[in-house]
Amino acid sequence: MDKNVDNLKNKLNQLSIEYSESQIEKLLKYYEMLIEKNKVMNLTAITEFDEVVEKHFIDSLSIVRVIDMEKVHSIIDIGTGAGFPGIPVKIMFPHIKVTLVDSLNKRVNFLNEVIENLELSDIEAYHGRAEDYGRDKKFREKYDVCVSRAVANLASLSEYCMPFVKPDGYFISYKSGDCEEEIDNSKNAIKILSGKIEKVEKFSLPDSEISRSFIKIKKIKNLSNKYPRKSGIPSRNPL
Repeated sequence: MDKNVDNLKNKLNQLSIEYSESQIEKLLKYYEMLIEKNKVMNLTAITEFDEVVEKHFIDSLSIVRVIDMEKVHSIIDIGTGAGFPGIPVKIMFPHIKVTLVDSLNKRVNFLNEVIENLELSDIEAYHGRAEDYGRDKKFREKYDVCVSRAVANLASLSEYCMPFVKPDGYFISYKSGDCEEEIDNSKNAIKILSGKIEKVEKFSLPDSEISRSFIKIKKIKNLSNKYPRKSGIPSRNPL
């Protein structure tokens, strides 16, 4: 399998992310496992190595644009799917404790295979809904950062994600470049959920015309026990 490893390294360099050969090997192995599993279940429509590097690995790791990852100790990734952004973050920043949550058990089984094969430690994958875990004392308000690349409107996504964030921590949402209307429509929800938009970072992926945004939301105080509402309600009836 031909892989342009220099391209991967170059893009990591552009993000000023330091790496070892061992970390590069883990990213390559992750790619191979992703492509192999994708033959029997739908994990990603993106399969070419350079595209996976750009649209999955580098997109996931671009979080360094909005937060100092060396100061982050715990991250939860809601709706992680095939492991993005959580697994690339774990590989490149091994000091961070990572929790992955996905609603599809087959995907969680794949994530556990990746964790085992890559010999990653201090990372766990859970099957279930964010609304349920967000009420669980083991997870509620326990994380420095909650991240999500999940496809959901920001108001709903905030209700899924803000319950996991410690006061003074952050929910960081990965969005496309054009998200102004979505941000405007979510401001009331974010306020209700004890959040405040601290920064909207628009950027293009390295050597690419793909436009992306990070919405960095700070948790101001503990969240009311009313939230999250019961499963399904945040998406059907956003705040």
